[in-house]
Order: sequence, then structure tokens, then C-alpha cells
Amino acid sequence: MILASASPRRRRLLGEAGFVFEIVAPAITEIFPATLTVGEITCWNALRKGLAVARTHSHAVVLAADTLVAVDSEIIGKPADLADARRILARLSGREHTVSTGVSLGCLTTGKTETFTVSSQVLFKKWNASQIEDYLRKVEPLDKAGAYAAQGKGSAIIARIIGSRSNVIGLPMEKVTPALARFGVTPNA
Repeated sequence: MILASASPRRRRLLGEAGFVFEIVAPAITEIFPATLTVGEITCWNALRKGLAVARTHSHAVVLAADTLVAVDSEIIGKPADLADARRILARLSGREHTVSTGVSLGCLTTGKTETFTVSSQVLFKKWNASQIEDYLRKVEPLDKAGAYAAQGKGSAIIARIIGSRSNVIGLPMEKVTPALARFGVTPNA
């Protein structure tokens, strides 16, 4: 199996579940078509990532994912810089938002594919500007949708998660594990 992702969090989730895999980071630019829903965008980007890797690894099962945050009608990806991270965290402070991860599995040789989206609700604690600055000193926000982490020190900003915690981290393992099994990929015992 190949994980089509540079995300250390996805790598960790799969490794902790006992999967053996190779990592190949896809060379694509994520796009956000205005005509699509958040779930459709994440599936679209996951599919594009998976296909970019599968073209050169046609016999492998390729797993790709894309995660976005949405609050009201605003779609939030990874912050462009620290100023953007501050803006995002202030926007989410004290509010509930949705984290959606699109997952794509496929193998070009067999022609088998599967895509799905998992969404979780996250409620942030109400934080002031000083608390946000302290958070940014402790957590690297630039490689994370929504500029925050749901694990380790990053979880301090979260009041509650409704749904899959691993989805908020970046890969909904509750659905990924059985989906991989349908492709004949199981964790090592």
C-alpha cells in the first residue's frame, strides 16, 4: 500500500493501526471549486492526489486523503502564514465548526476505487488574542487545515469533538480500516 500524503499525522495514524506502507507525496495543488460542497471538494482533492501517485505505482493500492474545515459558509484549508493562522483561530474561537476528510482508495491495475467523506463537529474553547499567541508558539499551524492540531498540545484549544477524533487529526480510521480490508490490505498482527 502507498500513502499518497506528506502528512506526519496520517503516517502516524496508519502506523499505530499496524499498517505497513510506503509514502509518496503527490505533486498537486489543492483546488476549491466554488460549485462543490466541502465534502465534494475533499473527495475531489483526495482522488486527484491518489491518481497522481497511482500513475507511477499502478499495481499498488493507493490511499489519499484531504481535510478541510468549514465554519458557516467559509471553507478553511491550511493557513498561508502566521497572520492567517491567527485570523483562522480567532474566527473559530468559541465556535463549532465542521472538519471533513475525503478519502480515496484505488488500484489502477484492478480498476477498483472507493471514495468517501467523514465529517466531525468540533467546538473550540473561547480564547483571547494572548491565548492564541501562546498556542501558536506551541503548535506549528501552517501544515494543518484550520491551523490547529487535535492531538498533543494542540488539543488544548478544543472543548469537544462530536464524531471521529482521528478524522479531525486527518484520517478517519474507523472507516479507513474496513475500506482497506476491502482492497485486501490489513494491519500486520
